[in-house]
Amino acid sequence: MESSPRDGQVSAEPTGSAVASRACQLPDCAARSFLAGRDAPRVYWTSPYGPEFAGGGSAARIIATDPNRFESVREDAADLFDGVEYDGPGVARPRLFGGFSFHDDHEALAPWRGFPPAHFVLPRTLLTRADGETWLTVSVPESAPETVDEELESVRERLVDDAPESRLPSVVATEPTATREEWAAQVRGAVERIERGDLRKVTLAQALSADLDGPVPIPDVLERLGESYPDCFRFLFEPTAEAGFFGATPERLATLRGRTVETDALAGSVGRGETDAEDERLEADLRDSEKMRHEHELVVETIRDQLGPLAGSVRVGDRQVRKLANIQHLWTPVEAEFPDDAGHVLSVAEALHPTPAVGGLPLEEALATIRAVESFDRGWYAAPVGWFDADGDGTFAVGLRSGVATDRRVTLFAGNGIVADSDPETEYEEVQLKYRPILDELQR
Repeated sequence: MESSPRDGQVSAEPTGSAVASRACQLPDCAARSFLAGRDAPRVYWTSPYGPEFAGGGSAARIIATDPNRFESVREDAADLFDGVEYDGPGVARPRLFGGFSFHDDHEALAPWRGFPPAHFVLPRTLLTRADGETWLTVSVPESAPETVDEELESVRERLVDDAPESRLPSVVATEPTATREEWAAQVRGAVERIERGDLRKVTLAQALSADLDGPVPIPDVLERLGESYPDCFRFLFEPTAEAGFFGATPERLATLRGRTVETDALAGSVGRGETDAEDERLEADLRDSEKMRHEHELVVETIRDQLGPLAGSVRVGDRQVRKLANIQHLWTPVEAEFPDDAGHVLSVAEALHPTPAVGGLPLEEALATIRAVESFDRGWYAAPVGWFDADGDGTFAVGLRSGVATDRRVTLFAGNGIVADSDPETEYEEVQLKYRPILDELQR
């Protein structure tokens, strides 16, 4: 394994650290092989719409623990990028990768050690695969800028085209945070609050701990998730060797390119049928369900309202059905336009998080209900995870269909939106479907 030199560090208070970065083009190199050769911190990101990134080591970090964590990260990142001296093409430019916790007062306790309320890494070595090309970027703190060209060449020479596939561990035991009966009571309690008028909707989640007979080779799981869920956002943020947060989420929180914002309203779901006829029937039930349409429109309405103060215009697309390997969702694309080029994807992420799809309405009452009812720490589950660059462009997804791996245990997370006519049994079965993406890859 390649060991990383001591990390550069930017805390919640800017230190003005400078970084020298260089890039070179490579013959194709698989992201799995690249990740397998790195020590923590490690990052991975890919989407149906853009490049694939894999990074290891750290030239700088940004950590924020204060209530204004989005603003703190944005300000520290501006200082950091101002000090980056980069010579290379735009496709391979340095980027910050990381994310946020669901609750702003999150404490980084097990299994979330290393995951404060906000944590971003500028990778020391970054592999970028885009438009049929592969690039390697190396970034070195100012203390040794003269070494950046030497390190770029050294890393390039040591890359391998492929690495042997690791043995995936077997699941030996699982333990949910809530039994079926406990979950039913939680849902009934939420419905009572809705009927009293305290809530319009709340998303309740569960966690499932899976004990394994060996450590999780996350790069291999990510590759398999790509085969099963090619239309999802796949991600990894592994700040230390102690824990890594990864998943394949269908929900984009925000993409900013120049002035244009793209986001998704994704709420309301059913399973897939075993036959085409059954699948079409389930799709029709999803489209026709008054409960599902109501839940979905709450999300669309709120996204429109949240983007309004930031954007000159907001455009809502047609409601569609998005089909994944084991589940299908109601989906509406939403676009907005900033009035100038001064926008930042973190501003959009802050405005949208948490969406009603993962929080609820009204937001404060929904968050209070989540805290009162859920018996586990959400950590970074259902929160923004992604990347951004010096221009403020970037993409964040919602950390769903995800898990945090710690040694021989993976803790999985799944949730469902609860509205007035929610049925506890139906909601329970739907939540179980959302564990499947990662659980199935560990069991096949």
